[in-house]
Amino acid sequence: MIAFEKIRLKNKLEVYALPVNKNSDVISVDIFYKVGSRNEIMGKSGIAHMLEHLNFKSTKNLKAGEFDEIVKSFGGLDNASTGFDYTHYYIKCAKKNLDKALGLFAELMANLNLKDEEFQPERNVVLEERRWRTDNNPLGYLYFRLFNHAFMYHPYHWTPIGFYKDIENWTIEDIRDFHSIYYQPKNAILLVSGDIEHQEVFDLSKKHFENIKNTKTIPKIHTQEPKQDGAKRIIIKKETQTQILAVAFKIPNFKHKDIPALNALSELLGSGKSSIMNEILIDKLHLINDFYAFANDCIDENLFIFICNCNVGIKAEEVEKELWKILEQIKKGKFTEKDLQKVKNNIKSDFIFSLDAASAVSNIYGSYLARGDLKPLLNYEEKIEKLTLLDLQKCAKKYFDEENSTTLILRKD
Repeated sequence: MIAFEKIRLKNKLEVYALPVNKNSDVISVDIFYKVGSRNEIMGKSGIAHMLEHLNFKSTKNLKAGEFDEIVKSFGGLDNASTGFDYTHYYIKCAKKNLDKALGLFAELMANLNLKDEEFQPERNVVLEERRWRTDNNPLGYLYFRLFNHAFMYHPYHWTPIGFYKDIENWTIEDIRDFHSIYYQPKNAILLVSGDIEHQEVFDLSKKHFENIKNTKTIPKIHTQEPKQDGAKRIIIKKETQTQILAVAFKIPNFKHKDIPALNALSELLGSGKSSIMNEILIDKLHLINDFYAFANDCIDENLFIFICNCNVGIKAEEVEKELWKILEQIKKGKFTEKDLQKVKNNIKSDFIFSLDAASAVSNIYGSYLARGDLKPLLNYEEKIEKLTLLDLQKCAKKYFDEENSTTLILRKD
């Protein structure tokens, strides 16, 4: 793990300094806001993602688009993303530009204008993104609908893009209100990783951020998805060349002791050419051409997701039947110590690789801090190493249960 230093400013902004790749001259400056689609309410979905777009518009001291121009002018790269649980912004640049990068992020936090004349055209950009990635994309549409059916009550009922009609109907007041609650210093985490000295990071962070005031109480989220009371099965009609299958199972939150075993199962079943799904469903049976298998671990209960894109002429039900056969074999412990060791080696090498670059370090540390607990990350390698065949078998039995499943099939009418 990376040895890091941290401070908390008077306004409760947490600042982390993570030295990595000394003498590389490269740094990553990342800010995580503890807000995602989880913090939205029905009828106002997608606002967290909209704010990610609007954060690059005008501020008190910057014109719209000037943020990007300044970053490019000093040879940096910037981007942002919105998830279920947090929103992440970063600037990757040379270490001599640390002061400038921090100044830009402080300007966004303190002085964003949120003008209606900037909001209206950007709303159209987001609507186009929704059409392109979700409504007109069979895989994207299936993924969105999966969460609609898997979660009835919790805001994970929608993915961060939000519902189309909600996007059409937000007002600038909705956006301003959401921003005033969630874009406060006490709801943010600043990380600087790479070729850095921690004292310089802390001194410059104080200079730029300490005088930004908190303004509102952040509401607690009490929503908890009711226990699933049986298998869910949905057929979706959509123009598509091939049928697509999704099977998902409820899993506990990111801090739960079973998450390392669930991640190991996703590696065993669905990661790469030597995975079980690839060997059986692609190489042996020629049923599918693409697939995903992953544990979507979040602040609250979320999903372990399997998605299979069928070959032309193959029915999703055929693939579903074979996928369940695979899961039943895993539940019976039909895999070897050699399989488990390969899984451990792959996870550990990916993990070590993720701690090798400044931006990846900030990304992984920030994702845990923004969800509220770094401990699962610090213990992760050790917990993976201790996994046994029985641990994976027990986990498969516990979670890959039909009563706990949501199955979607997407095909042409």
